[in-house]
Amino acid sequence: MNNSNKARKITLKRGKDASLRRFHPWIFSGAIQSYDKDIVDGDVVRVFSSDGEYLATGHYQRGSIAVRILSFDDEEIDKEFWKRRIAIASELRHTIFYNATKETNMYRLVHGEGDNLSGLIVDVYGETAVMQAHSTGIHRSRHDIAEAIVDVMQEKITSVYYKSATTLPYAEESEERDGFLIGKTQENVAIENGLKFAIDWEKGQKTGFFVDQRGNRNLAYQYAKGRKVLNMFCYTGGFSVYALSGGAELVHSVDSSAKAIDITRQNIDLNFPDITVHEAYAEDAFKFLQRMEPEFYDMIILDPPAFAKHLNAVKSALRGYTRLNAQAIAKIAHGGILFTFSCSQAVNKEQFRLAVFTAAAEAKRKVRILHQLHQAPDHPINIYHPEGEYLKGLVLYVE
Repeated sequence: MNNSNKARKITLKRGKDASLRRFHPWIFSGAIQSYDKDIVDGDVVRVFSSDGEYLATGHYQRGSIAVRILSFDDEEIDKEFWKRRIAIASELRHTIFYNATKETNMYRLVHGEGDNLSGLIVDVYGETAVMQAHSTGIHRSRHDIAEAIVDVMQEKITSVYYKSATTLPYAEESEERDGFLIGKTQENVAIENGLKFAIDWEKGQKTGFFVDQRGNRNLAYQYAKGRKVLNMFCYTGGFSVYALSGGAELVHSVDSSAKAIDITRQNIDLNFPDITVHEAYAEDAFKFLQRMEPEFYDMIILDPPAFAKHLNAVKSALRGYTRLNAQAIAKIAHGGILFTFSCSQAVNKEQFRLAVFTAAAEAKRKVRILHQLHQAPDHPINIYHPEGEYLKGLVLYVE
């Protein structure tokens, strides 16, 4: 369907269309030759080559990523478009969870470029969908998207919460306040693999929980039995709950946020109301590692926030990863298991692995890789958008 009556026009410079022909979903500002003079942030744009050939349709946004592609077909971006795409995303989740053996009602329904919906994140917690916009175009379409989610999911989703105050570019220009777009609920406890978690979608990080670590938490469960576990950067205690469920001898949770520690304690109580082998500390992770007793813990989990959100921060981020892992490797008990992660999209797998290798060498310990980890499958990676592989992890055995 031709949507030329609604969409603005962008023309690329000669030779700058190669990435689009490989279906990469971003157009950088330096590739643009010309655009309609009345174009504004969030406009739907139709993109053409320098020879006048139609290439794609997407959302315009001033900044480095000038266009986020939504379709390589000349179709209208309307309510029916959102319904079609969300239905496809929902069908994929049905495929992923079809053979699930334990109860889970929290997952990612839409993962941006991984679901060919650049700029849109939707996480599901029970009957509530939490929607996050990373572009003005998604923000302007938020009501249509919320309605599409409820239409597609039917009775499975009864409320949609919008949480984009910290993710929208030029957020100061937006009148939107976080809140419910459809329905309203006070029920914020969701279930993952039979374990209960309180989700703070109003004030918590991201959409309220890190659902991308589901499989990695389950792996930690398998290694935890009889171990003394330290969960650093614990946020709301996901790994801690799994470790206790797996039979850990004790679990200590550390996060610099007192609010996160409060929710960690709440999540422990939801699952293990009478447990006495868990302690939580609101403390800086690096200071905790420095003061902790050597060889006390024989399982350590390092899941820090993104050290590098932009390419110009990669060098300092790698130094941070090296320092953090060196301290953990030096102090973990002999025969210890170390889970270590990077969620920095700007840091690739090879760079992260080199940082951990350097840390092991500095600690002068014998270290072997047991597992190489990544994000859960409901965070799919568009094969044409390798940047979508943001979560990297290693499980190490330290002699």
